[in-house]
Amino acid sequence: MNESDFRQASVEDRKEYILRPYDEVPITKLVEGSDSHLVFGQNLLVSFLIMKAGSVFQLHSHPEEQIMFVIEGYCDEIIGNKIYRVREGDIIRLPMNVLHGAFVRDVDCKVIDVFSPARSDYARKFREQNSEVELRFT
Repeated sequence: MNESDFRQASVEDRKEYILRPYDEVPITKLVEGSDSHLVFGQNLLVSFLIMKAGSVFQLHSHPEEQIMFVIEGYCDEIIGNKIYRVREGDIIRLPMNVLHGAFVRDVDCKVIDVFSPARSDYARKFREQNSEVELRFT
């Protein structure tokens, strides 16, 4: 492979494959105290989530598998009937239909969640709150 065999992508070309979620994707309020920039693919969803200090992510489950990357702060994640302190650098695997939630303590907790398949309830919230914006990469 030689670099000279390829042409530089244009600004329009870039839009098909690349975006800056914090700059280009509007916030969707998932629940009180939890706001996210949601990026949808054909078969997955990436959520750039900020859980505000002092908030609670109520116990819930969903049929989608979830992988959570903690990128800043910490929280106490409930998985099943146990509490796990998770902090920057941790990766959490949440299998399909497992009961989970979180207590966000004295600092915001920023995470990147990946769901497969994409969550239809989050797509609905995105559309309801950002009706003038198209979903990208779908």
